[in-house]
Amino acid sequence: MAAALFWGVAAAASLLIGAVVALVRPPNTKVLGTVMSFGAGVLLSAVAFELVAKGINTEGALKSTALGLFVGAAVFTLGDRVIDHFGYGERKDIGGAPPEGSGLAIVLGAMLDGIPESAVLGLTLLQTGEIGVSMLVAVFVSNFPEGMAATTGLHNGGWTTGRIVALWSAVIVASGIAAALGFTLLDGAGPSTISFMLGFSGGAILTMLATSMMPEAYEHAGRLVGIANVLGFAVAVWINWLEVT
Repeated sequence: MAAALFWGVAAAASLLIGAVVALVRPPNTKVLGTVMSFGAGVLLSAVAFELVAKGINTEGALKSTALGLFVGAAVFTLGDRVIDHFGYGERKDIGGAPPEGSGLAIVLGAMLDGIPESAVLGLTLLQTGEIGVSMLVAVFVSNFPEGMAATTGLHNGGWTTGRIVALWSAVIVASGIAAALGFTLLDGAGPSTISFMLGFSGGAILTMLATSMMPEAYEHAGRLVGIANVLGFAVAVWINWLEVT
């Protein structure tokens, strides 16, 4: 469990790194959109190889993996609508629009995006006894532009540096706990339960990519995001190939 907690915190730490970069020297929106698209490509590859493929290969648990995908998509969509109602639906706005929501809504929005990813780290550690490098890289890389984009909006909305750092520190701790819970609660679970959870996390992540991360990247970086997205996907495939050879 301690290892899962550590890797969950390590992967989410890029949120704070991105926040610091945004506070010290914010990049232009085109660069940030390109980086966000690269991170989305890495996540797409991780969902395919680390989540869905492993779920299906868990004693042929195709049905439970497929069910998890759609349940994960539905739960994320519902959670996103609730957070949007409280004024933080545009949390990935690269343009730095000040959030209208409360601090609680902002924390919940960040957790909605990050916890499924972190829980998977604990789950893969439980399955194989070692952390999946491609999933770890995917979470770390995708969190970096999110931390930058959200911090820009928070700063423009009047948040102090101390308050922003405290926010991301809380989210990082929560992500570590999610990874530890993913390891602990599913220890001894049957193949269908594990494959469902892998599919659930994949569905939530894919929905987040499709509804917020990729559209936001394209809005600010244009057609260049296509190349960046494929590059991110290819890098993650290469990492996955290195793991299995």
